[in-house]
Amino acid sequence: MSTVAAVGAEKEGLKVLVTAGPRAQKMVGIWLFGSAAWVFSMVVLGGVTRLTRSGLSMTDWKFTGGLPPLSDEEWQLEFEKYKQSPEYMRVTKGMSIEDFKFIYWMEYAHRMWGRALGVMFALPFSYFLRKGYITVRLGLRLSALFALGAGQGLIGWWMVKSGLEEPASEYVEPRVSPYRLAAHLTSAFVIYSGLFWTALSVVMPEPPAESLAWVQGAAKVRRLAIPVSLIVGITAVSGAFVAGNDAGRAYNTFPKMGDVWVPDNIFELKPIIRNFFENTATVQLDHRILATTSLISICGLWWWTKKLDVHPAIRSLVGATFGMAALQVTLGVSTLLSYVPVSLGTAHQAGALTLLTLMLLLTHTARKPSMSLLKTLPQVAKIA
Repeated sequence: MSTVAAVGAEKEGLKVLVTAGPRAQKMVGIWLFGSAAWVFSMVVLGGVTRLTRSGLSMTDWKFTGGLPPLSDEEWQLEFEKYKQSPEYMRVTKGMSIEDFKFIYWMEYAHRMWGRALGVMFALPFSYFLRKGYITVRLGLRLSALFALGAGQGLIGWWMVKSGLEEPASEYVEPRVSPYRLAAHLTSAFVIYSGLFWTALSVVMPEPPAESLAWVQGAAKVRRLAIPVSLIVGITAVSGAFVAGNDAGRAYNTFPKMGDVWVPDNIFELKPIIRNFFENTATVQLDHRILATTSLISICGLWWWTKKLDVHPAIRSLVGATFGMAALQVTLGVSTLLSYVPVSLGTAHQAGALTLLTLMLLLTHTARKPSMSLLKTLPQVAKIA
């Protein structure tokens, strides 16, 4: 598609993000979906790194990275650095160098996987820009996402650095700041969502719409899907505070928290606002409430959609989202009752991003078509 044709399409209400025709559109779409999948894998790998207590094994950071230890002397030097950290002195004292190598490799892999993503994103981006495939609107959006990705490394080190500092009390276990962990995870979710949404917009510039009745039904679904998506996102962020406070290893009963529904100490910190981010009991209670609200909201969306005349793709997506929400709650409860094993904890974190993915896909699929498409639609879809 030429630039003139693209401008013409814009005038008809269709926002074209990729020029030069269907082949260029497919290439850019594959690249963006691949980048989103890479970020997804980063989130999962980050979860494994945290759950295996590997995140504080590397006590320094370089923006460009470097080679891992290659000799026994280099490994011993890194191990000595780790021995000076509060985590070693209070939690892992007596660890063998072989055990240290495992947690070091986990953190090293997480960091280098992120740097590899930067290269994998930047090189095709430069190529597509040079070929003129990408519009100014898409170029600006992707530049912003790339900048967020570059900043994610800095946020990650800012988070790790908090765990290398001496805790306020000798009875407090060293861990990263829950605020910084939440910032790191939220940033990853934002980058993933931006890439996934943009990829959908590239390969599917128009939503599936075969009749005005289906368009009207999709609009009703979208009005509910947007607030539900926000609830799902807030629930995911609250999960970051559960992880940051290690709250999953307390109150390992369900549906009650111990012997009560609401613990007595949920407002013991002053000022009260701190309890929602630093109090183990309050943070876990919040996450339980938000998770239940997410499930009920998605169930309500599913029930409401059953009564609407919508495209089969939307109906299928709502059903899949409901199923994923039920699975995610099941994973969360199982993780809690099992005292957060690495396998279930990782699956639960991946499930949160999967559920958000389905909500994004549903909201994108239910968006309003362009005026040029609306003018061609019949009132009612033809049934084959």
